[in-house]
Amino acid sequence: MMNLKYFFTICIALCTLNLTAQVLPDTLFNPQLTNPAFLDKNGPTIHIDAAHNNYHTASERFAPFARVLLNDGYHVSENFDKLLDENLDKIKLLVISNALNKANDGNWSNPCPSAFSDDEINSINSWVKNGGRLMLIADHMPFSGAAQKLAASFGFAMCNCFAMDNRRRNPEIFFRSNATLYENEITNGQSATQKVDSIATFTGSAFTIPPEAIPIIKLKDYTILTPDQAWRFTDETPFENSEHYFQAAALNYGKGKLILMGEAAMFTAQIAGNQKVGMNSESAKNNVRLLRNAIQWLLK
Repeated sequence: MMNLKYFFTICIALCTLNLTAQVLPDTLFNPQLTNPAFLDKNGPTIHIDAAHNNYHTASERFAPFARVLLNDGYHVSENFDKLLDENLDKIKLLVISNALNKANDGNWSNPCPSAFSDDEINSINSWVKNGGRLMLIADHMPFSGAAQKLAASFGFAMCNCFAMDNRRRNPEIFFRSNATLYENEITNGQSATQKVDSIATFTGSAFTIPPEAIPIIKLKDYTILTPDQAWRFTDETPFENSEHYFQAAALNYGKGKLILMGEAAMFTAQIAGNQKVGMNSESAKNNVRLLRNAIQWLLK
C-alpha cells in the first residue's frame, strides 16, 4: 500500500476537482450501434427507477444510459411508484441507479439509511426470486449506504465507502489480462464480436459477494475509505485494503437474475469541466458493449 499521507493528498485533490467541476450529462452522446438487439425497435420495456430520490434518472443524468437502450431497440420507462408487489408485477427488468433516502438528498453525510422500506426490500427480493430482472447500481457513499439493506437481502455486503485506485489512475481500467475483469457470460457476450477485454470505471464503491455470484470486476491494489462525508478525507478516515472486494458482479437468484454495480458513471456519459466521464471517455471504449451484454444477459 502506498504512503498514506501522499494518498490522502491525492484524495483531497480529487475532492477539489469533484467539488469545483460542474458535472452535466453529455447531451451529444448518441452511439450508433452495430447489430442492435432489436432491429425493429420492439424490444421489451426497461424501467428505470425515479421514485427514490435517485441521483441518476432516465430523463436527467442517466439519459445517456437510456439512449443506449433505445438505440438497441428497447423501450424505456421511468418508474415513479413504490417498489411493492402490485407495481413490480408490471415490470420485467428494473434498473435502480443511485437511490437515496430522503435524509441524504442534498446531504451526503452519515448516517446513510436505506433508500428502500423493509416492505419494498421484501417485495423486490421476492420479485427477483420469482423471475424478475434487476440491475442495482450504487456508487460511492452515500449511495452505497442507501443500497446496503437491499443488496444484503441477496447476499452482497456493500461498503458505504469510496474505492480509490492506489495507482492514482482516473479513469480506472480493468483488464482480463490481469484478472481484474473476469471472463464469464456477460463479458463474453453472445458472440465473438461482443467480447469485452477491458472496462473503465470512475471512482465508486465496493462490496463482497456470495459464493454463488458471478464476479465481473475485482478491485486490486485499491484502498477502501469510509469517510463521514462524501469527498472529505483526512488522516483519520478509516481505511482497509481491497483484497476481498469487487465492483461488479451478477447472480442467478431463484428464477430471476440481478447485476450489482458499485459505480454509476461507467454506464452514463458526463462532462465534468473539460473532461469526458463515462461511456463518452476515450478510455471507456468497451463500456457500451458491456452495458448491452449485461442487459442481454439479464433478459436471457
